[in-house]
Amino acid sequence: MKYIDVAIDNKSEHTDTLYTYGCGDDRVQIGQKVYVPFGLGNKVRDAYVFRISDKPKSEYKNLKYAEALDEEVCLSREIINTCCWMKRRYLCKYIDAVKCFTPAGSRSKRGKERNPYKGAEGEDSGVPELTRQQKAALQPISEAIGRRLHQRFLLYGVTGSGKTEVYMRAAQKCLDEGRQVIMLVPEISLTTQIIQRFIGRFGAETIAVLHSRLSPGERHDEWTRIRTGQVSIVIGARSAVFAPLADIGMIILDEEHEATYKSDMTPKYDAVEVALKRLQEHRGILLCGSATPGVSTYYRSQMGIYKRLELTERYNQVALPQVEVIDMRDELKAGNKTIISRALHREMESALEKKRQIILFLNRRGYSTFISCRECGLVLKCPSCGISLTYHKEDGRAVCHYCGHEEEPPALCPSCGSKYIRYFGTGTEKVEEQVNALFPEAVIQRLDLDSTRRKGSIEAILKRFKKGRIDILVGTQLVAKGLDFRNVGLVGIISADVTLNIPDFRSPERTFQLITQAAGRAGRGEETGRVIIQSYTPDNYAVRFAAQQDYKGFFDAEIQLRSYMGYPPFSDLIQLVFSSKEEEKAKAAAELWYEKYADALGQGERERIFRPQPAPMNKIKDTYRYCMLIKCPQGKRKTYTEALRQIKDTEKIKKKEYAVTVDINPYSFV
Repeated sequence: MKYIDVAIDNKSEHTDTLYTYGCGDDRVQIGQKVYVPFGLGNKVRDAYVFRISDKPKSEYKNLKYAEALDEEVCLSREIINTCCWMKRRYLCKYIDAVKCFTPAGSRSKRGKERNPYKGAEGEDSGVPELTRQQKAALQPISEAIGRRLHQRFLLYGVTGSGKTEVYMRAAQKCLDEGRQVIMLVPEISLTTQIIQRFIGRFGAETIAVLHSRLSPGERHDEWTRIRTGQVSIVIGARSAVFAPLADIGMIILDEEHEATYKSDMTPKYDAVEVALKRLQEHRGILLCGSATPGVSTYYRSQMGIYKRLELTERYNQVALPQVEVIDMRDELKAGNKTIISRALHREMESALEKKRQIILFLNRRGYSTFISCRECGLVLKCPSCGISLTYHKEDGRAVCHYCGHEEEPPALCPSCGSKYIRYFGTGTEKVEEQVNALFPEAVIQRLDLDSTRRKGSIEAILKRFKKGRIDILVGTQLVAKGLDFRNVGLVGIISADVTLNIPDFRSPERTFQLITQAAGRAGRGEETGRVIIQSYTPDNYAVRFAAQQDYKGFFDAEIQLRSYMGYPPFSDLIQLVFSSKEEEKAKAAAELWYEKYADALGQGERERIFRPQPAPMNKIKDTYRYCMLIKCPQGKRKTYTEALRQIKDTEKIKKKEYAVTVDINPYSFV
């Protein structure tokens, strides 16, 4: 007889603890999925084993027994340790952490393997000779892999400098040592290019893919291939960090600066932190790569926490693209009221004449950003969220980008009856329409969330662009990250100011990164590319340094500001969001937690806890939200989160009419 402590697969906060059961099957292991009777009705539930003992810790009355073991799902001891760590670090439930590691879907009833990339074509361009800088970067990485050292590397390389080749050589070293690799990319749209390159180098049979665009069945089968040791390399977006590999030698984070590596759903984990936790147990290395590293990451490389490796030259020796900033205020003065400046128009004409491709980037989808009545000033808003609706001309609908509410735009103002309903602002749909009018002979395609709803549509568009069948690609940040196309001669950044206006201390950093990354898509072939940046605030330091392609200049200015304000990396920011169907209850809950938390930390720390305020997005899906921000100084994170955990534990036993979520170092404060 074994005694097992299990986490029950149940949504309630009240059951977030380990329950003891008897188990008559001696094959039971830590991490095993088991089926147990639970609650008054003894309904059979899924559960996961966290501890096993031969003797009971105490005398149990009415001890219940596990009914069966799941022969297919058994998590490793390292994974269970990581789940316990996630519960402490992110204040999530046991089962929330466990579900990050368990497969979606189920085994095919027909026994058919669902491999989403079976038969995929690899990009076989041979094994290129490394540059002097690539060799210098690879040497310490290979040495750490060979000696099974747990180390952190930051590969800081300009766009087009050959970071991917360094990744693949390091992966080969891991495979030579009999170890396994996880390759993370920030966007699903980038997985296809990476997969093609890795398949071309390592073969399809050694690679598994994990991301949210796969069907549940495909994810289940990929998870099974990984757990049973059939593959050595896992490629995917953020969630691939949870791949159940047995011996992880390296985890690579391409474009490590991207906000998509931070989860915005419970548990609100950071993929970098989870990667480091797993690698500590496996004695593996973390390799982060970027042309625009996160300010916190670069600072840590200066402090020696990461070993920084630099690639300062493009692989093909072609110069970085020539960048020109256009002041859109001058365009207005000159009578140009369109979204395409005169300079960008000239450069587009020139690029098309030379048969070179163009990318136009605007980080805002839809046609118009809001609909308003010119007579009374009414702005059409979502009834559930209270924010302005975005007009999508292609569908003829006004859409809320938060809850998905849709409605037909009114012909008359619903407030005053006026017919002067107008559409304001610009999204990618309007850019596509205006560019079509300017260049009717060109083949134009839009790449954003609206144009890629169907499975495989992102890959199809990028394949057409790669083959030269699209002249102009208009898109959101999907076109700005990591894509490598040799014939792109011009990149136009329609509005560099979109991200500057977000109420977030990181908005200058995001603006700098997006401009630099978008600009980096140009001139990756044999000829120097051109970049046109359109801005209404061309003197902003983020825009200025991005135009100069001067990361270190931007970093020096930004880190000075962060130090003065006490922002990360000089602190941890903790955001609590209280939500309820009734606004007063959300507000009261926030005030209650504020007082309890201030008392728990003591008088000296009260100034670091900011009084609750209505969230910038105060209402989403008919739910009201209040937020509380805590600025945790360096070295005190454990103290601050432990105080939160104690309040959470005492409050969860009460019947509440509100929910609270905790987000440590969030990437969005709305």
